[in-house]
Amino acid sequence: KCRTGPLDIVFVIDSSRSVRPFEFETMRRFMMDIIGNLDVGPNATRVGVIQYSSQVQNIFSLKTFFTRADMERAINSIIPLAQGTMTGLAIQYAMNVAFTTQEGARPLHKRIPRIAIIVTDGRPQDRVTEVATQARNAGIEIYAVGIQRADMNSLRAMASPPLEEHVFLVESFELIQQFAKQFQDKLCGVDTCVEREHGCQHSCVSTPGSFYCECNPGYRLNADGKTCSPIDACADGRHGCQHHCVSVRGSYSCRCRAGYYLSQNKRSCTMIDYCSFGNHSCQHECVSIPNGHYCRCRSGFTLQPDSKSCRATDLCNGVDHGCEFKCMSTEGSYHCVCPEGQQLQADGKTCSKCGAGHVDLVMVIDGSKSVRPQNFELVKQFVNRIVDLLEVSPHGTRVGLVQYSSRVRTEFPLNKYHSADEIKKAVMDVEYMEKGTMTGLALKHMVEHSFSELEGARPLSHNIPRIGLVFTDGRSQDDISEWARRAKESGIVMFAVGVGKAVEEELRAIASEPVEQHFSYSADFTTMTHLVENFSLNICPEEGKGETEIRSPCECEALVQFQTNTVAILQSLTEKNILWARSLAQMTARLEDLEKQIANKK
Repeated sequence: KCRTGPLDIVFVIDSSRSVRPFEFETMRRFMMDIIGNLDVGPNATRVGVIQYSSQVQNIFSLKTFFTRADMERAINSIIPLAQGTMTGLAIQYAMNVAFTTQEGARPLHKRIPRIAIIVTDGRPQDRVTEVATQARNAGIEIYAVGIQRADMNSLRAMASPPLEEHVFLVESFELIQQFAKQFQDKLCGVDTCVEREHGCQHSCVSTPGSFYCECNPGYRLNADGKTCSPIDACADGRHGCQHHCVSVRGSYSCRCRAGYYLSQNKRSCTMIDYCSFGNHSCQHECVSIPNGHYCRCRSGFTLQPDSKSCRATDLCNGVDHGCEFKCMSTEGSYHCVCPEGQQLQADGKTCSKCGAGHVDLVMVIDGSKSVRPQNFELVKQFVNRIVDLLEVSPHGTRVGLVQYSSRVRTEFPLNKYHSADEIKKAVMDVEYMEKGTMTGLALKHMVEHSFSELEGARPLSHNIPRIGLVFTDGRSQDDISEWARRAKESGIVMFAVGVGKAVEEELRAIASEPVEQHFSYSADFTTMTHLVENFSLNICPEEGKGETEIRSPCECEALVQFQTNTVAILQSLTEKNILWARSLAQMTARLEDLEKQIANKK
C-alpha cells in the first residue's frame, strides 16, 4: 500500500472514439490497479474519476466513495462517450469543479496534494497550454500519461515540472498495466518523513517527494511550519460564555464568577439566591447579592444598626418630596401643605396662585465686601423664595436680577428666563462680587437699562406695574438721592430692604410713598424673615389709562398674599439654619472687632 499520506487524486480519462472498447478496458484496469494500492478513506486518500471526449462526464467525485470496492464498481460501469478529444475542456472541469471543496477536495490550507492523472491516446482538439498553466497555478499537480498515438508536445504542455517525473508515454494499451506499478512507485515514492530530518514537533505527513507537519487536536501549526501552539478556543469571542471562558486543548468550558452558578445551557450564569436559604432574619426585605445578602426596609423606614430591623423615618428629609411649600411627615408616608389662603393642587405638590397680578420685578442686591460670602448665599435663598410665589411666564410676571459693589452687573434681564425653575437656577449660579457699595450707580443702571424694553420691560402703555427691590447692608459710597428720585418719577414702585449696617436715611430715600409700606430693616441676615412683614406690596395698578386693562378682583388679594406667603416660607427656611446662622453672625462680629483693633494699632 501507498502509505505516504493522504492525497486528493482525480483520474481524467480519454474516452474518445479513437479508444477502442478493448483498449478502454485496459484503462479501467490501470485505474483499479492504482486505486488498489492506495490507502483510501475520508481522512486518507480520496479518489475521483471523470471521462471526456467532446464533453466532460463526472463518474464520481472525491466525496462520493471511500472504499475501493465502491470505486471499482463505479469504474466498471463506465460507458465510453466515443466522440472527440477535448482535453483542455476536461482540465478546465477538473480545476473548476472536481477539485473544489464542494466536490470533496480538502481545503488548500491543509496542504493535501491535489493530483490530476490525465490518460489520453491522441492529440487534443482544443488548446491545453493556457488552461493547464492555470490549473498548475491553482495548486494541481498534473501527471500526463500518453498511450500509443498520444502527442508528446501536448503531454509536455499539460504536465507539471519537472517534466521527466510527470510525463509518461506508453507504447500500447497492452503495456499500460505493467506501467501502472511503475507509476505507483513514482506517485508514492519514499516515505520522506522517515528518510529526512523533518523537525515536526507533533507528527510528520509524507507526500510525493516531500512532507508537511501536523499538530495534535487542540493545537495549531506555527508560522515556522514545524512547532505547535495550543488553540485558544475562547479568543474568537464566539464561545457565548456570560462570565468567563476557559480554553482547554482546542476546546473550552464556561465558568461563572463567585456567587453565581452555571445554568443548564452551560453558558449563562444565575446568581445564587442567598435569601432563599431562609436564615437572613430581615424584618422587611432580603436582597441577594453575589457572595451574600443584605436587608432592606420598605419605603418610609430606616435600617437599624443591627442591619436587620427597621424603624419609621421622616420621609420629608429622606426623599425628593417635590412639595412647593412644605412637606409634612407621617409614619411611613408624607403629604404636602400650602400657606394659608392657598389650596393644594391636583398634583398633590403645588399650590394655587392668582395669575392676574403680573408685574415686571427687578431685584438689585448688594454684593459688596461687607456682606460676606455666607450671607450672600442667604440673600440668594431669600430671592428664590420670592420667585416661588410669582406666576413667572413671558405674559405673566417677569423677573430680572442686578448685583452691585464698586460696579454694576446685570445677572439676567427681564426677558432672559420664562419659568421660575430657570430663574432659581440662575440665582444660585450668581457669583459674589465683593469690593465697594455703589448703590447710586446701581439705581442709575436699573432706571436706564433694567427697565428698558430692550431688556424685557413691557411698554408703559400696557399698565404692567414696574417694581424695584433694593437689598443692601451698608452705607452707599456714592449719592443715591438723584437716581432714587428718577426711579420713582419714571413710574417704578421702589422697595428698600436694609440689613446690618444699612443706613435708614438712605433706605427711606429709596422707598416709594408711603415709605413705611416700602421700607424694612433687619439687624442681621439670620433674622430676615420679618423683612416682608411690613410690606403691603401695594402694587395693584391704578385704573389703566392705555388700551389694556389688567385689573382683576384677585390681583390685590394675590399681591397682599405675596407678603404673607413670603414670611411663612422664610420662617421655615430660617428655623432650620438659625442656630448655625447665629453662630456665624457672632463670629462675623468678632472678626469685625479684630479688624478695628488692628486698624487702630496701625
